[in-house]
Amino acid sequence: MKNYTQIIICLMLLMVGNVFAQQEKGIVGSNNWLNSWTEFKPSSVDYREPTQILSGNISKDTKLYKKDTYLLLGNVFVTDSTTLTIEPGTVILGDFKTNGTLTVSKGATIIADGLETDPIIFTSNRSVKKPGDWGGIFILGDAPINKFGNEAAVNFGLNPSSYKNISYGGENPKSNSGILKYVRIEFAGKRTKSYGYFNALTLAGVGNKTIIENVMVSYCEGNAFNVLGGVVNLTKMISFRSNRNDYVFNEGTQSNIFNSLAIRSPYVSSSDGSKCMHIASYDKKEEADLTKKGTFVKAENLTLVNVSDDLASDIKVGLVKEALYIAKDASLVMNKSVISGFNPAVILDNNITVNSQNLEKIKFTEMYFNNCNGNIFVKDNANNEDLENWYGNRAFFNVYSKADDSETFIDLKNSKRPDFRLRINKIIASNDFDPED
Repeated sequence: MKNYTQIIICLMLLMVGNVFAQQEKGIVGSNNWLNSWTEFKPSSVDYREPTQILSGNISKDTKLYKKDTYLLLGNVFVTDSTTLTIEPGTVILGDFKTNGTLTVSKGATIIADGLETDPIIFTSNRSVKKPGDWGGIFILGDAPINKFGNEAAVNFGLNPSSYKNISYGGENPKSNSGILKYVRIEFAGKRTKSYGYFNALTLAGVGNKTIIENVMVSYCEGNAFNVLGGVVNLTKMISFRSNRNDYVFNEGTQSNIFNSLAIRSPYVSSSDGSKCMHIASYDKKEEADLTKKGTFVKAENLTLVNVSDDLASDIKVGLVKEALYIAKDASLVMNKSVISGFNPAVILDNNITVNSQNLEKIKFTEMYFNNCNGNIFVKDNANNEDLENWYGNRAFFNVYSKADDSETFIDLKNSKRPDFRLRINKIIASNDFDPED
């Protein structure tokens, strides 16, 4: 009897180990951590009319309360080492007419520490909400960037009372700009004539003592998350149906992103091509100090998925682009992540020479590439055999599959509470691949 019990226990341990081994790729959790605080139909939610107005500079410590609804009227700045505290459950509306924005200037702090059962919400003040209704949120710190002078400014026509209110960058990688936790940002990313699109959340020169966890951006007309320089740690981020890029890393940022999700739709992407991740070290090489660190991103347990009604047709007409774009002088280490439904999965800039030295800076290990029209390519180069052979080597433990979404994810079709974790024991995949497939 004792031996029989031991055998049963061993079998159970093997089964549990197998479950975790299969679900360790992509977003993970014993429960669906998207539950409770997320909202996948934000246009159907009605909020109260604003009872308080925020405008100009907030230059003394201020607290926003759940009992009130706030309107961001024009460009609002938290300045002069001030702390803005936002109570869980508080709703802040971005004004459509005046392009409401919130900027937490360098040296100031935001404490937006929501709860899973009571998230903090930034959304549009329009009755019929649409992407790009208002500006977005800027958090500016004094962590290093790779521009000359180690300082730059966010220039979106914000009209601050002082240049220092829009400047970022410095010498403190451990700087603390506060907390963003259980926060939703909806319908941001307004387009301007002179400065292009706002981004939902810009983190510029932000240091690693800043806590950024459980933040959902939905229906943004610009980029969802825009990380410029700094030393940034992101955990449990969600980008849902953003029009442009989901995650942008630039200006020498040293970023870690873990257990995060990007859900793209080919029917809301911008005409010039949108992707889940755009990783670069600079926009203009002449503005970058190449003696400083280039952009480095460590990404683990990400799920990047393109949800399409007819993927083959959408690819054929050009609605589906790559999931990741990596520019020259930038580095990425991606591990245990899922890329599903793209054309192809990854594109490397054509200025990147394909050799062992450069490929050591761009690593993909224990990946799950699913239903992609090609896996890793160099831009404008149809011959990707060298890259496929390199990343297809068994030493990297990458997996390639052609499974339907319903076979891949637990409950992707649930419009209210989708579950994008991998489906246990339903994945038909192989470590082998065919470069001609």
